[in-house]
Amino acid sequence: MHDSQNIFYTSISKYYSEIFPFNPMQLTFVKNKLGELPGKHILDIGCATGELAFQLAEGGAELIGIDLNEDLLQQAIDNKKHEKLTFQQGNMLELTQDFIAQQFDAVLCFGNTLVHLNSEALVLQMLEGAKTSLKPGGQLLIQLLNYDYICSEPVEALPVIDTENIKFIRRYNFTENSELIGFQTDLEIKSIGRIVSNETPLLALKSETLRTLLEKAGFRNIQFYANFKQDAFGGKHLPLVVSCEK
Repeated sequence: MHDSQNIFYTSISKYYSEIFPFNPMQLTFVKNKLGELPGKHILDIGCATGELAFQLAEGGAELIGIDLNEDLLQQAIDNKKHEKLTFQQGNMLELTQDFIAQQFDAVLCFGNTLVHLNSEALVLQMLEGAKTSLKPGGQLLIQLLNYDYICSEPVEALPVIDTENIKFIRRYNFTENSELIGFQTDLEIKSIGRIVSNETPLLALKSETLRTLLEKAGFRNIQFYANFKQDAFGGKHLPLVVSCEK
């Protein structure tokens, strides 16, 4: 993780679960793809505060959650204890070093985590590592943003998140002829009137490029959706949800 990305997640870590509360549709989506959870071994990449990993463990799966940011990871360790759940610091580019081949029934990479890798070559490296760590027939499930839509409009800001305690403003800065987008954030902490600002580069990974990389990594049955409800992909919607099989 680049220093700017780590600083960003540290800056919002205390409020992460308020900014990005648990989405039950993520759990439903995983269950729909995997079937019965008991006996399944799942890796959650970019687990953050561990909300989804905990719910999957509650459903009977064996979970390992990894994240690079120590502040988010410590919250997960402290607050999401479960006998079927382990959290550890881990890099999504080092899956083959950290895990044995064919260890998991599913690898999850939600929360726009994938585009923190700043080149297609690094994305391919991650996808190849995920494939190695999956059992035959295992599934890779991804959620990022729909950069087809974001770049074509262009979408210069995401919806403001405004809660009792914080206001979170997110903007994009586009650079001509660059695959990278500057992701600028302002987090207002209302109780003390403080604003924490940050900018981090993200890869504008479009759907067909992602499909090509998944195919190159050896995945099959690649499905793109507009959301976790599995509506058809395409058009003016922010999410891109992907499922594919080893």
